[in-house]
Amino acid sequence: MSNTKAKLTVLISGSGSNLQALIDACGKAALPNAEIIRVVSNKKASFGLERAQKAQIPTAYHNLLEYKKRFPDTTESKKFEQARSEYDRDLASLVLADTPDIVVCAGWMHILAPTFLEPLKDAGVPVINLHPALPGQFNGAHAIDDAYKAFQEGKIEKTGIMIHYVILEVDMGEPIVTRDIPMRKGESQDDLEQRIHENEWELIVQGTKKAIDTLWKSRQSS
Repeated sequence: MSNTKAKLTVLISGSGSNLQALIDACGKAALPNAEIIRVVSNKKASFGLERAQKAQIPTAYHNLLEYKKRFPDTTESKKFEQARSEYDRDLASLVLADTPDIVVCAGWMHILAPTFLEPLKDAGVPVINLHPALPGQFNGAHAIDDAYKAFQEGKIEKTGIMIHYVILEVDMGEPIVTRDIPMRKGESQDDLEQRIHENEWELIVQGTKKAIDTLWKSRQSS
């Protein structure tokens, strides 16, 4: 299966710079065994959708807000959980309709619910994610903020990036690849963030390739 191209669905929320790294790498030496079959965004104004369209990749917009409107008579927390469950169930259906081999979360700012992860697992489709921290270091959406603060307080000397498999526990899935990012005295948080992003563009390609290789080996052995 090494010559077979894996079909990727990429989930995004923002500018799509990591998506662009994948687009540029597909079919090249860095990622010869992959093609992106669809890009899904939960933000209508995501520039990543324009990147995909420019590359002639099919896109979809799938937003949580419409789902929240279905539960007007519940508390805010209950409304969110009910909406999230239905939203993720429909997201799974949307994704699986394309029969992808792997789903890549590339700046996807939405915690995936069991109603998404379980159907994907049942279909044998791994979900991987890029997270700007080392395993077990700073989980959640504010990893770079937390790392910068910890460095200023003298608690850490480095942060990092990982590509990992997605499980129910946020940012706790098995790492696929990691990279240390040394902290620098006097560096602004914006500069740290830019340095992390530049490394992410390489690592998301490496992690995706490794996940594909692992998937092919798993399918061959079974």
